[in-house]
Amino acid sequence: MSELPDASSRREWLETMTLIRRFEERAGEMYARAKVGGFLHLSIGEEATIVGSARALRDTDYLISTYRSHGHALVRGTPPENVMAELFGRVDGCSHGRGGSMHMFDLARRFMGGYGIVGGNLPIAAGIALSSVQRGLDEVTLCTFGDGASNQGTFGETLNLAALWRLPVLFMVTNNQFGMGTALRRHSAVTDLQRKGESLGVPGMRCDGMDIAETYSVVCEALARVREDRRPLLVEAVTYRFRGHSMADPESYRSKEEVERWRERDPLGVFARQLIREGVIDEAAREQIDKQAIARVDAAVEFAENSPFPAHESLYDDVYVLDGEVQGLYSVDTGEDRALATGTAADGGPGAEAAAGRPAPSANDEIPQQLTDALAVGENGHEKAERAP
Repeated sequence: MSELPDASSRREWLETMTLIRRFEERAGEMYARAKVGGFLHLSIGEEATIVGSARALRDTDYLISTYRSHGHALVRGTPPENVMAELFGRVDGCSHGRGGSMHMFDLARRFMGGYGIVGGNLPIAAGIALSSVQRGLDEVTLCTFGDGASNQGTFGETLNLAALWRLPVLFMVTNNQFGMGTALRRHSAVTDLQRKGESLGVPGMRCDGMDIAETYSVVCEALARVREDRRPLLVEAVTYRFRGHSMADPESYRSKEEVERWRERDPLGVFARQLIREGVIDEAAREQIDKQAIARVDAAVEFAENSPFPAHESLYDDVYVLDGEVQGLYSVDTGEDRALATGTAADGGPGAEAAAGRPAPSANDEIPQQLTDALAVGENGHEKAERAP
């Protein structure tokens, strides 16, 4: 097992877990007040898994998450003000108000986003790891996903390719006992999830995801093996979410008694008591940590409330289009006037077919032709040198 960091670092773990807990609780309140649109998935109860795994990473490593991603953004250092503003759909959000709860993103801190599609982040993680290999960099990508995602086709396809190409990616399945509202034993024939990658060439490990120290130690060991051997591993973190799958979840699939049994192992309380026994903090310091977290979240809500919504004229920003009537970014730069996409009969554009007595192409036929023509023109709007006479 890896050696734990010093007392100051362990106190920071408690501070970050507390910030995530208070942030998620307030996010739920804001959702109930209609300040947050769309879906909202909270990670209350999973803080030890989030912080323990992330603190094992280097700053140069990558982290990619799921739709339950607020805590991952916070643990990587995204200010809570920007995370809350994203929930509010405001321009100062970490995705400029365009992603919302399920699509947090912070490239500067190498947090490569949350993803709304179950298992949709796995192939992207493999791609990030492949990029590290091709650039000859000593980076590892940590890809977190839920137990339900281990049944998706992307799970098998990605683990197989990662093993085949020896990609430096650590897959971490957050086993919180339920895929949405379906218990693990009812949705997976293999409930020992650490073994699910073995037939694909990806060995597995397991940690107690309610214990931040064990999570940190196991993930440190796994990352060291991935980094040294340049091959993927799978870690199963056994944890539990104290709230429903989302804010719309009635939680009719589990009993209150079950939730209470897991709450007895609340990672914040367990770790705080451990630090008190070790003399790292006292009860007064614990209360101060909680007050500071609440104050930080209060400030985040105020910041989000005062942040403006994106301007209406920015609606098509960052949208890729191949239609001259819609403002946006072309997937290939077709020149100053976008002549090939918006031309007239006089310059050989869409109207030319009718003028020549030929039927005009349908909209579906037009897109591939525009792509072909755009590639022929080249990115700068001029014929490429090798095509010039």
